[in-house]
Amino acid sequence: MSVELAAQAQLTVTLSPPKIVSLKAIVKLAMRNGLSEKIESARAVCFLLDDQGRIVGQTTKWVIGQNKTGLDPAASNTFNFVITSPQPFTSTNLTAKVSFSRVILDGGQPVDVRRNVTVDAARSQ
Repeated sequence: MSVELAAQAQLTVTLSPPKIVSLKAIVKLAMRNGLSEKIESARAVCFLLDDQGRIVGQTTKWVIGQNKTGLDPAASNTFNFVITSPQPFTSTNLTAKVSFSRVILDGGQPVDVRRNVTVDAARSQ
């Protein structure tokens, strides 16, 4: 039974559609810690895709921790990925994909990101 509860607890991330501003794309992440422990740090990569699925930009950042405060249990926070381009984006119909490569709990214990991180895309408004 405790295994089921652990599988349900997770870091939930909602990904907003990219906003294009000049030579930058801004992708907002809204994160909620459903784990029973504080998240010390989390690292993620954000890919920016055009309407044909080609990568037109990417960046990797610490979205929790690393010179920022951690994320307490049941707490929420936001992070903005900023992806710059040397020239204007050729399309405004861009999609963002985010993948977490590392999540570390308070005390240094790693989290299985495949089982405990859920990324959902928010609808365009």
